[in-house]
Amino acid sequence: MTLKAGWKRGLGVAMVAIALAFPALAQDAKKKEKPHSADEVKEDIANHRAMADAHLAAAKCLEAGKPEKVCHAQLAKDCKGLGIGKYCGMKHRH
Repeated sequence: MTLKAGWKRGLGVAMVAIALAFPALAQDAKKKEKPHSADEVKEDIANHRAMADAHLAAAKCLEAGKPEKVCHAQLAKDCKGLGIGKYCGMKHRH
């Protein structure tokens, strides 16, 4: 076995070990999660509806022929504090 082949084998073993470890870590995280209260669920639903409304308005803005920059700026204002990032929790290709 050459040094090069040994390096590749070691990398493969490490990748398999990592792949096997992550599902276990994810399960541990889920076990520690406490269930959401009824009020937290209602708040989450309201936030999702607000984000959906903001994205619908952005779609209508684009359909009206307005520049993407203008529509995205309005989306950012409408989603402030709701979503993640400048596209309100949704990111897609253009």
